[in-house]
Amino acid sequence: MRLKDRVAIVTGGGSGIGAASAVAMAREGARVLVADLNEAGAKTVVEQIERAGGQAAAARADVTRAADNQAIVEQATARWGRLDVFFANAGVPQWKTELEDVEEKVFDQIFAVNVKGVWLGARYALPVMKRARRGVFLVTASTSAIRPRPGGQTYAASKGAVITLTKALALEMAPHGVRVVAIAPVATHTPMLPTFMNKREVDEEGLRQYVATVPLGRLNQPEDLAATAVFLASDDAAMITGSCVEVDGGRCI
Repeated sequence: MRLKDRVAIVTGGGSGIGAASAVAMAREGARVLVADLNEAGAKTVVEQIERAGGQAAAARADVTRAADNQAIVEQATARWGRLDVFFANAGVPQWKTELEDVEEKVFDQIFAVNVKGVWLGARYALPVMKRARRGVFLVTASTSAIRPRPGGQTYAASKGAVITLTKALALEMAPHGVRVVAIAPVATHTPMLPTFMNKREVDEEGLRQYVATVPLGRLNQPEDLAATAVFLASDDAAMITGSCVEVDGGRCI
């Protein structure tokens, strides 16, 4: 078990990539705090982990609030005595919108969740890891930061920001034995997928168009990202830090 006896926090853990990652980390032996604005979703994931014999707890958290980030770090360390992995996964998408039609409040929300939320998670998790001289801070970025699609400029900018933040934090944390790594998924079968397609729900035509942009011929499943997160959180990835790992079926080639 690659994460045996370790403690992980996963934000946005109530659905999609976060839920799959929480389950996968628990399967590999981690004790997982599943944090989400949707507390019911987080509790459902915890129940799934516990039914499989794992250890987990749920927490309601708004990653844009400093107090909530501080609280989940304190909850995990108080409950299990340590913190080894923080997966800053919570994020919000952008409807396909031309720049001149993007409202300022939309920009503010996307950057508050996708950038400030990561920064706040790091602000409270990394000092704990520094003191322990161990730990891994993971960030969900996006291939949109590398190969943007039209109409997604604000989302792409937010994900570009967290890739740069990842590199900066990796340099800062390396002397303390802490790694920081970003993961860049291509479009993934999660509740966000219809928004990226600019549709209320995924339809055959929208799916066909997206799949056609991926050389391997399919979109991600949440489990593709969960497997990557487990690998990067484990000692198998001991020499990986500051990187942005593209899980994209070749789209960014």
